Amino acid sequence: MARHILRVNGERHEIEGDAADSLLSVLRYELGLTGSKYGCGEGHCGACTVLIDNQVTRSCVARLGAVANTSIATIEGIGAGAAGLHPVQEAFLETEAFQCGYCTPGMVMATIGLLRSVPNPTDQDITRLMDRNICRCGTYPRIVAAIKLAAAKMRARTPEPAGVMTGGGETA
Repeated sequence: MARHILRVNGERHEIEGDAADSLLSVLRYELGLTGSKYGCGEGHCGACTVLIDNQVTRSCVARLGAVANTSIATIEGIGAGAAGLHPVQEAFLETEAFQCGYCTPGMVMATIGLLRSVPNPTDQDITRLMDRNICRCGTYPRIVAAIKLAAAKMRARTPEPAGVMTGGGETA
C-alpha cells in the first residue's frame, strides 16, 4: 500500500492503495464517483470510460499506479457548474440515445474523446471509434444521431468556456 496523488475533475485527491488497484474501483469506492460503471472488467464494453490526460481510457483496466499525477475526467466532471450540460450530454438527451442508461456515461465520455480527435465524424468514423462501446439495449442508431448532433453543437461553439470539458476549471 502506498499513497497516490490523483487529480480527478480538477480536484486533488490522496489515495492510499495498491498500485495494481483498478482506477474504476478507486473512483467508485474511494471517491464516491459512481458514474463510471463496471461492465466487463476487461476493457471491452466501454461502460467505465473516462478521459485520462484527454485520452479515452477504460478505467477498469487502468491501474492506480499508472494514473497518478495525471488529469482524470469522469462523467461527474463534465457539464458541471454554471455552464450547464456539455453539448454531448445535451445531444444524448435530445435524441433519446439511451434506454436503461447504464452505458450512457461511458458513451458520453467516449464521444467527447472522439469529437476531440475527429470534430466532424462520418458514420464510418463513428462506427470505427465507438465499436468498443456496448449498448445492450440496442440504441445504436440514436447514439450515432446523438454523436452527429453533438459534433454540430461543438463546431458551432466558439471558444469553449473554461471547465466545460472536465470541470473544476481544467480545459482541453
